Amino acid sequence: MRFLPSDEQSDFARTLRSLLGSAQVPAAVRAWADGDHGPGHELRSRLAATGLFALAAPEAYEGAGLLPLELSLGFVELGRAGMPGPVVESAAVSVLLSELGDEALAKRFLPGLVAGEAWATLTLPGGSPYALDADAAAHCLTVSAAGELRLAAPGTGEVLRSTDPARRLSRPSAAGGELLAAGPAVARAAAAAGRWARLLTAAQCLGVGEALLARTVGYVKQRTQFGAPIGSFQAVKHRLADTLLALEFARPLLWAAALSTAPGDVAAAKLRCGEAAYRAAMTALQLHGAVGYTEELDLSLWLRKARPLRDAWGTPSACRAEVLRSVTPG
Repeated sequence: MRFLPSDEQSDFARTLRSLLGSAQVPAAVRAWADGDHGPGHELRSRLAATGLFALAAPEAYEGAGLLPLELSLGFVELGRAGMPGPVVESAAVSVLLSELGDEALAKRFLPGLVAGEAWATLTLPGGSPYALDADAAAHCLTVSAAGELRLAAPGTGEVLRSTDPARRLSRPSAAGGELLAAGPAVARAAAAAGRWARLLTAAQCLGVGEALLARTVGYVKQRTQFGAPIGSFQAVKHRLADTLLALEFARPLLWAAALSTAPGDVAAAKLRCGEAAYRAAMTALQLHGAVGYTEELDLSLWLRKARPLRDAWGTPSACRAEVLRSVTPG
């Protein structure tokens, strides 16, 4: 069994990496944290031109079909670049509307999401009560525990800051809002959207971890102590090797989860990718020393993402519980 991305999938990932590498993403992240969404919206449009957002929508609504593996490959690159904005949530909304089977709602929202004309954000029962970047989203959707899908007014609620200044959180209004749909179909669609959100967050975590490791390796080759690069010290090599192994062991779990989208597989991937990214952040901070804390160093943009992404769409404890449910008989 050849458990590797195909040539076409690898080419797609390289295209995204090249696009993001030339797009001055760190400047867009800093602008986003300050409330300036313009550079982030421009990035969204450029990504849409590659067909990235079409991978979470059916062909009937200008999408390419629901393709979790290809989308996961793309989201690894978004994490590697540190892309701001509710990219996971927008994809999850596309999945929710696709799975819901309501043609009128799909026609209303999906073409704009696929074309990169708008962001969407989403809150689901049992998850975080906070909507990500609702002040920048054109569509703020919520699903209640009673199985009601509502559209809240965009930008509602006080904006709160998380550990990552580019993750702007707000609590959407629980009352009011346009009722879009209700019933068991909403609950089933919300469950599918939640699994995709967890999977794509895992992919982002893997990309963040790889970016942190690459920057740290580059730094320890340049910084010298006692007349030698610190990267030549055995203790430093061991720390970097442990970080690399954590990322490499997480990668096949992500691909397996993308192929199956089973709840237990997705939870296992999220757990391992999230922990690997957090380990990479701790390694980067330790080996960079005090300079790692500075706002001026781009490294801080990735350092601040590792912990929130590890906990987003499924904390480690929640993912462990899901894995246990999937392997426990009965």
